Amino acid sequence: MSMVMPAQDVSAPLPWPDSVLDERLHTLAERRYHHRHPFNLRMHEGALTRAELRLWVLNRFHYQRNIPIKDALILAKLPSRELRRVWIRRIHDHDGAPDGDGSDGGIERWLRLGEAVGLDRDALLSGEGVLPGVRLAVDGYVGFCRTSSALEAVASSLTELYAPELMATRIAAWERHYPWVDPEGLRYFQVRVGQGRRDSEEALALVHAWARTREDQERVLAAFTFKCEVLWALLDAVEKACELSGAAPDD
Repeated sequence: MSMVMPAQDVSAPLPWPDSVLDERLHTLAERRYHHRHPFNLRMHEGALTRAELRLWVLNRFHYQRNIPIKDALILAKLPSRELRRVWIRRIHDHDGAPDGDGSDGGIERWLRLGEAVGLDRDALLSGEGVLPGVRLAVDGYVGFCRTSSALEAVASSLTELYAPELMATRIAAWERHYPWVDPEGLRYFQVRVGQGRRDSEEALALVHAWARTREDQERVLAAFTFKCEVLWALLDAVEKACELSGAAPDD
């Protein structure tokens, strides 16, 4: 008995070369990554008041503390122990080394940033004051990593391709415009420059290996766009809260 093989869909578009996919990611980032958000522009111009800077630090911490959670969800999707052993380092980067007390992790460094701008550590950890729009954006991102494919979840992290440059700009801006912030508070940004480069290179290599059809590549672009929208929405919420509160004087 002969078996009739299904006809190949010759109308399906061919996948782009990796270089073309990279260029499309870059084009999207130029338009939609949050380095162009008005709030970030004001921050880097030195135009934020102390109250506005504190509001951003407090709300961004809600995003930071969820990074290891989304990475744990991605970790569970990875098909080999080799990949999981690489990806789990991201959780350690934020939570701290598994044999330590967490003081070497990104979450602890962000808490120190909060203290450097005049926020109370317990208030940061309580989550009190986190804006509803920020909660919605962060919940949306964590939910995306929970329900999406491994390819899409990893692709959503590709915004880290552009984070090191943003971090370097932020460090220089804070040192110049916000000298009242204890320099030790900038340690989070300084460490993430190198970590972001490493993490984004690893994620991009996975995307190149896994996205072998045009449909897969379109999913990559959609996931990347969604993550850009999450970061933009977070800043929208903070910017709107600043507008509604009025120009808070420096103290």
